[in-house]
Amino acid sequence: MNFRIFHDRRSMGRAAAEQAAAAIRAAIRDRGSARIVVATAASQKEFLEELTNSPGIDWRLVEVFHLDEYIGLDITHPGSFRKMLLDQLIYKTGILNYHLLDGDGDVASVVQSASQAIASAPIDIAFLGIGENGHLAFNDPPADFEEEEPYLVVTLDEACRRQQVGEAWFADITAVPLQAISMSVKQILKVRELLAVVPGPQKAPAIKACFNGEISPMAPASILRTHANVTVYLDEDSAALLDRKLYSGSISSAPSK
Repeated sequence: MNFRIFHDRRSMGRAAAEQAAAAIRAAIRDRGSARIVVATAASQKEFLEELTNSPGIDWRLVEVFHLDEYIGLDITHPGSFRKMLLDQLIYKTGILNYHLLDGDGDVASVVQSASQAIASAPIDIAFLGIGENGHLAFNDPPADFEEEEPYLVVTLDEACRRQQVGEAWFADITAVPLQAISMSVKQILKVRELLAVVPGPQKAPAIKACFNGEISPMAPASILRTHANVTVYLDEDSAALLDRKLYSGSISSAPSK
């Protein structure tokens, strides 16, 4: 796997968007369309801003899949990932072909429909975040590395729910839903290319646990180390505890200002 480390979030987001846009353009050129998975959270803001401004992408040929969503949260709530996906990507680009996870609907039907849709053809690239507890999508520790279904219902742990409060999406932990619909770990690993954008000092312990320690369900994003085509974008804050000697030759850093 490869790490790219930048001095600030904006330059990190710009570089990640350049790689993402190149992958989308290549898929459209080679196969006539692109199928992508998109994470939505505070950590993805700069990246998605840069991606939506990327030139040379015919967004009408892009099919978007949602990574995760709370169960029981209305789409008008500021913390709704559906709302973020619409506002940060779909409305800005005019994407017509997208699959939202309706956490307010019949959850079993939503999971089945989304699973069938994403399994119908390979996914070209997934844009991911990593949680403060090391989660990948909403697969909190201990994550299920064996579940075969593309989407599943998960119970959120306290650390995950407290992160959402810390990011100011909810007034307190009692307002954070207890469950969510999440893409499974195995489905994420089936994607051709994975790109994780993980800025901020609060993510440094998770980066250390996932990439310096063992591959373990207790550090869910550690499973990314088993994939053949992964790039993790960090800023200096999130990379502060990473043992860079373990990845000699796989780390590129932006030049000092």
